[in-house]
Amino acid sequence: MAVFDFLKKLTSKGKAPEKAPEKAPETDSNKDKSPVTDQTPSEDVAGFEDSAPQKAAPKKSTPKKATPKKPAAKKSAPKTSVSKNNTPTKKPPTEKTPAKKTPENTDTGDTDTDGAEADILKADIAPETSSEKSLQTAQETSSETVPEIPGTPPTDAEPEDTSVSSAGAEPDRTEDDKPAPARKSWFGRLKDGLGKSASKITEGLAGIMGKPKLDAGDLEDIEDALIMADLGVAAAGRLTEGLKGRSYPDGVNAESLAQALAEEVATILEPVAKPLEIDPGNTPHVVLMVGVNGSGKTTTAGKLAEYWRSEGKTVMLAAADTFRAAAVEQLRIWGERTGTTVIAGEANADAAAVAYQAHETAIREKVDILIVDTAGRLQARAELMQELEKITRVLGKQDETAPHDRIIVLDGTVGQNALSQVAAFQQAANLSGMIVTKLDGSARGGIVVALAEEFGLPIHAVGVGEGKDDLRPFDAADFGRALAGLGGS
Repeated sequence: MAVFDFLKKLTSKGKAPEKAPEKAPETDSNKDKSPVTDQTPSEDVAGFEDSAPQKAAPKKSTPKKATPKKPAAKKSAPKTSVSKNNTPTKKPPTEKTPAKKTPENTDTGDTDTDGAEADILKADIAPETSSEKSLQTAQETSSETVPEIPGTPPTDAEPEDTSVSSAGAEPDRTEDDKPAPARKSWFGRLKDGLGKSASKITEGLAGIMGKPKLDAGDLEDIEDALIMADLGVAAAGRLTEGLKGRSYPDGVNAESLAQALAEEVATILEPVAKPLEIDPGNTPHVVLMVGVNGSGKTTTAGKLAEYWRSEGKTVMLAAADTFRAAAVEQLRIWGERTGTTVIAGEANADAAAVAYQAHETAIREKVDILIVDTAGRLQARAELMQELEKITRVLGKQDETAPHDRIIVLDGTVGQNALSQVAAFQQAANLSGMIVTKLDGSARGGIVVALAEEFGLPIHAVGVGEGKDDLRPFDAADFGRALAGLGGS
């Protein structure tokens, strides 16, 4: 016991000189000057922790390492900024949250270093990434002390895209920059337009292929197929007789029968395939356009103006369709497209008066061609047909021979109804020729053959689309081959 008491007194005497000085108030200046001491107990005291009672230092334990939640650590770490003279300045300390005591880090050392140790340890604890915190601190410091330079873009602005395409790479083309696809030839468009009509004929002839010659039953099947394709009874009978008198050295096959049919169709169409010729002695040469509603008169008038202007002739358009307001506007649009003067009256004006005024203007300006567009009318309406007769008489007051051409515009999709239209307008306007439109995609293109066989009127042109160049002079051989499904000659 005496030895133990002696060692106890010796230990107490050794600790007296290391008594911690009285703790000064915690300020920014003395906190920074506090030395960082080792938190590990000395070897002299390590063996007598249980025997030597010690005064508990208030909240002297090392702070526990925080979890990834770091707002508290951000608040406790003092921030510094750099002034213009590069002198570090400190912000007022923020309120600290005392750390929980951990048993393994208990220390009996000097309490003056607790505040500095806590700050150092908290500063060492990084948030999600230390680089992000450093970047954030630098941005805050720069925004507080560095003056803004005029013209400098804001830091949060999105960077301008300065990427450069690889060398030699072409920029993406827009739809307008892309080259337009090559357009088919006129015969190609005509063949495509009559494709349904050709299929209708060849499907009806499929049962007679492979025979050495045509018998009576085969000829009857051919006639029925042609009638179903709207070639008409008269034209179908004539074509059948022509096929009957032909020889087929290699037998009846698709190629030989189509070739024979194309030649027989051309034989019927050849006498009526006449282009619309302009007499230079007429100044102007007056062309009167007639037809039922929706047959394409206004569009055809605009296409004819484009065709004749391309040949170097001067053209004028007269908007005598005063019943339909859209018709006048439509004709004006065609006038702008083709560079043609359009003469129009007020809404619901007298159509004959508009035609007279346009004719008078054309004579005064010495225009080569005057095209008069009239309102669509049903052939069964007697009063409307009488108005058409009035327009014809008025045009003849200034020129007895006018109108020089009276053309009916027919819709190629109406089939056999076109025959009755021609008969009615022939009586009212003394027709001089025909133009067949809308043959693109029609399964009734054979009506052209029926019209030629029935009336014998000249077929001046056919149309296969809405474009300015989709109306062309009628060619009998091309039409026959396209209707039979053959290629161009």
